[in-house]
Amino acid sequence: MTAPTTAPPRVRDLLPHRYPMLLVDRVVELVPGESVRALKAVTFNEPWYAGLSPDSSTAYPASLLIESWGQAAGLLAAAAAPETAGQVMLFGSVADAEFHLPVHPGDVLEHHVRISHTLTDSVIFEGVSRRGPDTVLSVARMVMAFRPAERLRTGTPTARPDAGRDREATP
Repeated sequence: MTAPTTAPPRVRDLLPHRYPMLLVDRVVELVPGESVRALKAVTFNEPWYAGLSPDSSTAYPASLLIESWGQAAGLLAAAAAPETAGQVMLFGSVADAEFHLPVHPGDVLEHHVRISHTLTDSVIFEGVSRRGPDTVLSVARMVMAFRPAERLRTGTPTARPDAGRDREATP
């Protein structure tokens, strides 16, 4: 097992995300190529809580909980593969994610993410999110792929080879 880095990197140095979609606050421990522990403090100041009526649920949206955990995985992927500079991280899929307990403003989440497998341009992660001793989320698999940024930023869309075959000719 590799020893953790002495000073964990700053989140903003590894992820392109910014407010309001930066959903990881701090790296606690990072072992490049192996694992990361990162924190997310849920607060009422987040935009998804704006305009809630007094009787509305304050449970943190499940989609944002997955996104926050995925950003922790992105931190690990970016730290593990410095050659990904100039590449875009793309969420591929998540499988067997289980939500165990609701998360509310005031809760501090600790995301635990491990690399399960590394492929040529993709990484498979697994792990959990905890609130204190309680597990609030478990993820069996999340896949993230890297693609060259210049291929994704072209102004001209590429036509599919079969585009237009099923259409009738117009006069």
